[in-house]
Amino acid sequence: MYENEIYSGDRTGDHTTGTYQSYQDRASGGGYGNIPKEPEKKKHTGGFGKKLLLCACLGLCFGLFGGLGLYAVQQVTDMYNPPREESSAQGAVQPTPAPVADVKLTTTDGTRVVSSDVSDMVEEVMPAMVSIVKDYTETSSFWGRTYSEDKQGSGSGIIVAQGDTELILVTNHHVVDGADKLTVIFIDGSTAQAQIKGSDADMDLAVIAIPMDSLEEKTKNAIAVARLGDSETLRLGEQVVAIGNALGYGQSVSGGWVSALNREVTYTDGTSGEFIQTDAAINPGNSGGALVNMNGEVVGINSSKIGGVNIDGIGFAIPISEARPIIENLMTKETRFKVAEGETGYMGISLQTVTQEFAYMYGVPEGILITDIEEGSAADKGGMLSGDIITRFEGEKIVSYEDLQEVLQYYGPGANVTVVVKRLLQGSYQDVELELTLGERP
Repeated sequence: MYENEIYSGDRTGDHTTGTYQSYQDRASGGGYGNIPKEPEKKKHTGGFGKKLLLCACLGLCFGLFGGLGLYAVQQVTDMYNPPREESSAQGAVQPTPAPVADVKLTTTDGTRVVSSDVSDMVEEVMPAMVSIVKDYTETSSFWGRTYSEDKQGSGSGIIVAQGDTELILVTNHHVVDGADKLTVIFIDGSTAQAQIKGSDADMDLAVIAIPMDSLEEKTKNAIAVARLGDSETLRLGEQVVAIGNALGYGQSVSGGWVSALNREVTYTDGTSGEFIQTDAAINPGNSGGALVNMNGEVVGINSSKIGGVNIDGIGFAIPISEARPIIENLMTKETRFKVAEGETGYMGISLQTVTQEFAYMYGVPEGILITDIEEGSAADKGGMLSGDIITRFEGEKIVSYEDLQEVLQYYGPGANVTVVVKRLLQGSYQDVELELTLGERP
């Protein structure tokens, strides 16, 4: 047989009859029905194209609905967020600037300023600021013996007026209290000696004066008079700058904010006052310096004594609106010069200091208790009585014998002085003002 041929016929014994057919012919028609036909292959007519068309339609629908959704979101966004302005130079959309960290400042004329650079303002006001060096004598007692030691203290001051004969400065009372000599250092480094015109211990204010003829011409051209503002217009969070002779190193600047207004502070002697609180650094030596607003106006007089010096981040200043009338009053007083030692005026009294403990125990005011009065003395002629308690001498607060001795150094025989005493009248102590003409010390 040949390959691919199948024999069909009969076999009888050794004889065979029949014909040969190819495998293909048998499979296609006749012959052995038990031989399976080769399965026909299915024809794919357009199935893939239909799927492709369906995907395209779905994608188109998704894109259409997605676009409509984005358009709706954009319209709502535009309603609440107006479109940003485009730059005229580049045509690009500029981002909205972030909020500036600087504070808005309110000036006396109602305008608002936003600034973080205060260098121009400081340069303008610095000629009105001075440093003050106080020479004083500290006495102490040990085992019945008294010792004296010469010391120096530092503070600050503000030039508030300039006349034909005097340059007037304001500072704290405690800066000049007990001074043997006051040296003022100006912006150009020159120095001059100052004298006390008057002080108010309760408000911790003092006015000092320098003769104009003691200043060099270059110093007169370098200095300036400070502009006083209105502390009543200050607002919480307003930016302020403290200027002063911090730690005695010379003029320095510290910045901060108005932390509180009308902050009540009580002193160790029981008296109290209302002050500006700020977080600008106010250290020893800053006392008597200026608290300045962004217009370069003095809105407060710094004092490191208020509240203590060991508090971090809290400083106090005397509001200028409260200090102004006191300053104007002290400016009218006659400039005081110390008289020669041993030539101070004489009152003719015996006295005893009323301490805080004594005052608390017996219910009497603090001051100097008059225990005896010499007949015909200045005190006798002026109407003083035994039992009176001296509380003020020429406006100066008197709480001890040392206070009276300090103020008497500026008044010689023949000086007319005003003395305030507490006198027991109708069961309570009342203020009585007396006029005395000091006599000569015997």
